[in-house]
Amino acid sequence: MSARPETPPRYGQAQASDGASLHYQIHENPASEHCIVLLHSLAMDHRFWRLVAPALAGQATVLCPDVRGHGASSKPAGPYDIALFARDLKELLQSLGYRRAIVGGASMGGCIALQFGIDHPQMTAGLALIDTTAWYGPSAPADWAGRAHKAASEGFGALVQFQATRWFSDAFRAAQPETVQACIDTFLANDTDAYVATCHAMGGFDGREGARRIACPTEVLVGEQDYAAPVSMAQDLHAAIAGSALTVIPAARHLTPLETPAVIVQAFERLLAGASGAPA
Repeated sequence: MSARPETPPRYGQAQASDGASLHYQIHENPASEHCIVLLHSLAMDHRFWRLVAPALAGQATVLCPDVRGHGASSKPAGPYDIALFARDLKELLQSLGYRRAIVGGASMGGCIALQFGIDHPQMTAGLALIDTTAWYGPSAPADWAGRAHKAASEGFGALVQFQATRWFSDAFRAAQPETVQACIDTFLANDTDAYVATCHAMGGFDGREGARRIACPTEVLVGEQDYAAPVSMAQDLHAAIAGSALTVIPAARHLTPLETPAVIVQAFERLLAGASGAPA
C-alpha cells in the first residue's frame, strides 16, 4: 500500500440518536477506500492511539472516537452498556459516510469492537481485539462495582497506583515515565459519574455467545504479563472466533498500543492486507 504525505488530523462532533455528542479525531486518507476505527480503553480518550493512528494513516482513514462518557464526548447519566457504545459507533460511522470499517479496540475498546462485530456484521470488515475479553468472569459485576465505588467514594487518585501497575510492565514504567504520567493525567480528569456507569457496563458485558458468530478476519492480541485481561481470556476469544489469529506479546502488560505500538500496527496492516476491497 502506498504511503502519502502526513497531514494533520481533524476533529469533529457527531450526534447520536439519543442526542449525545460524540467527539472524534480523524486522519482522513482520500486515496484509500478503507477506514480503521480505534477504540480506547476505560478512562482514556482518543489520544490513547497517538502512536498507532499516525502509523496507519498513510494506508487508510483512521477514526479515533472518544467513547460516550469519556474525553470531549457527552457524559449523560447512565446506565450505559457495551451495546450502547457499539450503537454510538455505528451512528458515528454512518454520519461520516462509512459503510464498513476495520474496528479495533483495547480493553474496554476491545469489548466495544467485539460487540460492534456481533451487532453490525455487515459494517465490520475486520476486528482487532487487544488486551480484552468477551467476559470478565462470574465475579465481574461485583468486581467492577467495587472499582466504581472506590472511585466515587475516594476519588480517582486512590486508584492510580493500582491502575499504573496494571497498565504497563515494570520495565516500561521505568523507561517511559512521561507516557505513564500522560495516562495518569487523563485518568484523573475523568467524570466520576460517567466512570461509574462505564464500570457497571463492563461488569455486565458478556459477548461469549456472540463471539462464536464472528466471521470477519480477526486479530486477537494480548500482553504476556497482562493480568487485567490475561492471556487465558485472549485464548478463549481466539478459540471462539473461527479463523482468528492470536498474538501474545512478550514482556508487555495491559496497554500494548502504548507499550508495543509496532506490534499493534502490524496487526492492523494484516487486516488491511486481507480486506475484501469492498468500499468502506
